[in-house]
Parts: sequence; C-alpha cells; structure tokens
Amino acid sequence: MMTTARAVPALLLSAVLASGCVRSYRSQPPLDFQDFPYTSLEGQPWPLQRVALPKTAETYQMASVPQVAYVELNPQGARTLVFIHGLGSYLKFWRYQLDAFAQQGYRVVAVDLPGYGKSDKPATFPYTMEAMADAVRELVQTLGVERPILVGHSMGGQTALSYAIRYPEEPAALVLTSPAGFEKFSDKEKRWFRRSLTSAFIKSAPEYNLWGSVRQSNFARWRPELEWLIEERVRVVNTPAFDAYAYANVRSVDGLAHNDFVRDNLGRVQAPALIVFGEDDRLIPNPFLHGGWARDIMASGHAGLRGSSLVGLERCGHSVQLDCPQEYNAAVSTFLGALAPAP
Repeated sequence: MMTTARAVPALLLSAVLASGCVRSYRSQPPLDFQDFPYTSLEGQPWPLQRVALPKTAETYQMASVPQVAYVELNPQGARTLVFIHGLGSYLKFWRYQLDAFAQQGYRVVAVDLPGYGKSDKPATFPYTMEAMADAVRELVQTLGVERPILVGHSMGGQTALSYAIRYPEEPAALVLTSPAGFEKFSDKEKRWFRRSLTSAFIKSAPEYNLWGSVRQSNFARWRPELEWLIEERVRVVNTPAFDAYAYANVRSVDGLAHNDFVRDNLGRVQAPALIVFGEDDRLIPNPFLHGGWARDIMASGHAGLRGSSLVGLERCGHSVQLDCPQEYNAAVSTFLGALAPAP
C-alpha cells in the first residue's frame, strides 16, 4: 500500500504485529474494488469517471485498450492538481486533500493507476514507472489539461518524476510526497526485490499481519478513523479481481527498484518541486537493505532537483498525507501559493 522501495510494501508484507485488541474483518462479506466507497470526509460520493488509454496500449503493445478510473472536482479551476497514489493503494488515499484543494479553487483530478483501485488491471501492462507516467500523461491530455501540477505519493512520486524528466516542459510543478526514486539499489538488491514478493504471498497475508504492517510501517499517528484501510484490504482479498491486483503489485515493486533512470536524470526536471515527507518514515530508506533516515534520502533528491524545497514533518510516517493531513495540506498550500501565476 502506499510505498516505495523500502522493502516490500507495508500493506503487503508480514511485519510487526499490532499491539492490543483490534477489530477483525475476516468474517465480513467480500468487497469488490468497484464497491469501495469513494467519498469525501462528510460521506459525499465523488463523481467517478473512466477514460480509455489507446496511446498507452499502442506504445506498450497491449492486448487490449485499458481504462482508468478517475475523480474530477471543481473542473472550472484555473490550475489543475493531478493526484497520483502510491504502491498498493488507490485515489481514496488522498481523502484529506481532494475536497480541501478543490475548495481552495484548484481543479482536482485523482487517478487510479492501471492495476489499482477501480481501474483495469491488465496483465500486459508493464508496470514500470515510465509506463505509469505515460498512463497519467494520456489522462491529462484527454482531459485537456495544460501544465498540470503533479502530486505524487511514494510510487506516485517516482511516477511524477519520470513524467517530468521525459516531458520536462509539460508539468507546472511537482509535489513529491514521501517519493520513491531517490534511493540507490544495486543489481543484487534489485534481484532481492524480485524474489521477495509473489502474488501468492500477497494473497495469503494474515489479517493480523496487515494490522501490524499498516499501523507500524506507514503511520506515526494511527487513529481509528483510518480503519477503512484495513477493512477494504481484508475484504477485497477474496474477490475475482484481487489476483490481478496482486500481480500489478509484484510487477510494480520490480519497477520501483529499477529507479536508475529517475535518480540519474533529476537534473532534467525543469518544474519547481516540493519534497514533503514524514521524519518518522519507516519505509524509506529500505530497513532490510540499507537502514538510516528518510531525511538523508530526501535530501539527496533535493540536491538533485534544482531549486526544489524540502519539508520534513515531525512525528509523521510514510503515508504522511493520511497521517498528518493538516500539516501536509498547509505545506503544500504554501508551496502552491508561491508559484508564479498560471498563464
């Protein structure tokens, strides 16, 4: 869920057991991805739409044309924020941001990447960060968005960087939220990623391991209102689409580890960038391979992105936009407010 290359994603890995008593969702009926409630904090359903990606299908010689699901709010806004979720997650992980920034006057678009959420999950999609970036770009172009501001979390951050490196004149700005892409992995470590995660392993993860891994690895301020993260993950595992989702995660982990292109080409990014992260991130850097502190990894990316801003939020974890939404939104609003006016 929401992760990068720090080990295997926390939502999918057996990890630390949660302390104390927690609610079990194993006995609840299965819940398909398409039935996940995509709503505001007040329970108002977001207008979900779908769009086909024929250019992406042609570029990657896919067997069929995939469709991705997206939400658009305040379409009359002068500037467009495009929210890109992380590994294992979906656009609902921006629940504290979409309405908040739409109310500030921005046009807000949030996408379920191929393989995730309510989007198609084709086996013939390569699930590299470059392919993810092409899918986002085709959505942006289909919606007629010029000069988007890309807001990416974790894997979505590496996707946004790939977009900005390959098409440097298109993004107006980048908001890199606990981004993947900065940490270096050797060839041996990349092979480790490929061996360490399988679809069968993802599907067989016990519920109590999910409680522990999500709470301990992704959050510093876990609170009961976030339990939908566990419920939806537990209830979706026995649905027909879960195998395709698990496969997408396996392929995406390999794509995340092969980040040399992004890391070696940060100097090609022309857009102003904000790197905002949790100081208590337990997923970056990789604890099994490297250890250390998230600030060191983020500082290395900051050094490679000319004119970028670096903001670390105290007592916040990897999923910082969910863990510390008020501080996160304030940091992003300050950055956006300092940008040059939209043409």
